[in-house]
Amino acid sequence: MNTPTSNQPRRTLLLTGASRGIGHATVKRFSAAGWRVITCSRHAFPENCPWAMGPEDHIQVDLADPASTRDAIAEVKQRLDGGELHALVNNAGISPKDEEGGRLSTINTTLDTWQQVFQINFFAPVMLARGLIEELKAAKGSVVNVTSIAGSRVHPFAGSAYSTSKAALAALTREMAADFGRVGIRVNAIAPGEIDTAILSPGTDKIVAQIPMQRLGTTDEVAKIIYVLCTETSSYVNGAEIHINGGQHV
Repeated sequence: MNTPTSNQPRRTLLLTGASRGIGHATVKRFSAAGWRVITCSRHAFPENCPWAMGPEDHIQVDLADPASTRDAIAEVKQRLDGGELHALVNNAGISPKDEEGGRLSTINTTLDTWQQVFQINFFAPVMLARGLIEELKAAKGSVVNVTSIAGSRVHPFAGSAYSTSKAALAALTREMAADFGRVGIRVNAIAPGEIDTAILSPGTDKIVAQIPMQRLGTTDEVAKIIYVLCTETSSYVNGAEIHINGGQHV
């Protein structure tokens, strides 16, 4: 691991969607390597979280609201106090369901839902990266966008708004890699498949039966790849989308 030494300043990660699942595992992975982790989520900092500096490095933000997102960018700048931002991980995302918990299709998704999903899943990542570009440039930092296997195929559980927002985020990753790469910032994406989190849709076992590795992925397996994309191990990786799905896409 790239643990900071006495000659290397402590590195800083800004992570959205930190309160559970992949985000929670990512906080633990980076914290264990000595990074400062500034977390963002819709919720206040929970007392039972495992990292000591959490309350002081947590920002409550509604990424569905552009004004709230801009306020969060200003807050991050203030907390960095002119310092560098070594990594931005855009992990926050929503996938609304219907009243019975079922999949929302292109036919029954309201326009308001489409707009909310795209604001969180697509617009917030580029707003954050653009808003913090100077801090990322100073560190020659890395941006990681969390897309999904649902962005490249119709998924039995993920709704249409979610899937198309993740497909758009994959395209955005390529565009950002071309633009941000010229100022020394690498931009990549990870596309998780079926990951074992607290919330799994009924019928997931049928999908697992079709995965070559015959199991769900773990949140730590995803967090480890995020970590690699934010360190020198991946110093010439730019514009990639890494699939983390046990071969589900083959």
